[in-house]
Amino acid sequence: MQKVLRIALVVMTCLVIGYLSGMVTRESITTWYPTLIKPVFNPPNWIFAPVWTSLYIMMGVAGGLVWNKLDGNEALVKKAFLFFIIQLALNALWSLIFFKLHNLLLASIEVVLLLLMIFETYTQFKKIDKIAGLLLIPYLAWVSFATILTISIWYLN
Repeated sequence: MQKVLRIALVVMTCLVIGYLSGMVTRESITTWYPTLIKPVFNPPNWIFAPVWTSLYIMMGVAGGLVWNKLDGNEALVKKAFLFFIIQLALNALWSLIFFKLHNLLLASIEVVLLLLMIFETYTQFKKIDKIAGLLLIPYLAWVSFATILTISIWYLN
């Protein structure tokens, strides 16, 4: 039961971070964001909420699986979880920089750092739990796309 609770706690934490990030973006989506020039591959706004919800759930499950491996792997799990927490903070920070501060250059730099931190989290997680690593691949792919999108929006504006 404790293992399920750990997973649920990390999933809920990720979803709360996602919800708070969504709160930051909400106003700008209808006011500032439509004024930006976007590349042709920019997805429609409605796609972001279901994609991010799915990604936050997968991140949370991955984090919970790694947390459940604490016994016997304490140093490795703590290191991996530190990367996980840092990438989660960077994830939330991007929304603030892009949608609240409207700083496209800083958001472009920050999303590259986020992508690198996600990759390191993936690398650490797959050493501990193969499924946890696999669960981060869609997140890594989406943020790779988001990196290209963010840099493209900065360049076009």
